[in-house]
Amino acid sequence: MIEDLGMLAARVVVGLGYASHGAQKAFGWFDGPGPEGAAKFMESLGFFPGAQYAAVASYGEIGAGLMIALGLGGPIGPAVVLAGMIVAQTTVHAKNGFYADKGGIEVGVLYSSAALTYASTGYGGASLDRLFGLDRKLRHPAVTALALVAGVAAGYAVLGRRDSSPPAGTLATPTIKGQRNGQPTVGEGAAAPA
Repeated sequence: MIEDLGMLAARVVVGLGYASHGAQKAFGWFDGPGPEGAAKFMESLGFFPGAQYAAVASYGEIGAGLMIALGLGGPIGPAVVLAGMIVAQTTVHAKNGFYADKGGIEVGVLYSSAALTYASTGYGGASLDRLFGLDRKLRHPAVTALALVAGVAAGYAVLGRRDSSPPAGTLATPTIKGQRNGQPTVGEGAAAPA
């Protein structure tokens, strides 16, 4: 009984915490950017159209977080968390190192670790999966492996669609003065050689 209560408490904290990130994007709750701000942020990361990617991220986070909090759907919610964390940690946080106070991957690693735990151990006795008799079916190793592989593949598929080219106009004109074949180059008032 104590194990089930501990698992319930952990699931509620992790699940609602994760869902709240989606609510920040989808509804502007909890001082979040709302859908317009989330869309602009997605475009700044190279995901176009930003509104579409923001909606998928928002509702994916809300859905996965609620599934974990309620203990519903076996490894499906955790797989969605892994997909989202792969994208977020790669595009936003990895360059900042590990620790959260520097914008690093720490929180994402914790969410991912919790997701892997729930996917591999189940949600415990105080869950909707147990109530509906789904826990044994959804914790079959093949179902768990398939869900986790699909989550990881989805994360990398989204990263593969990212436009990582420099912003328009940033490479159009050289900024260093110099000469080519004895002639002044662009930046000294001369036309660029053909």
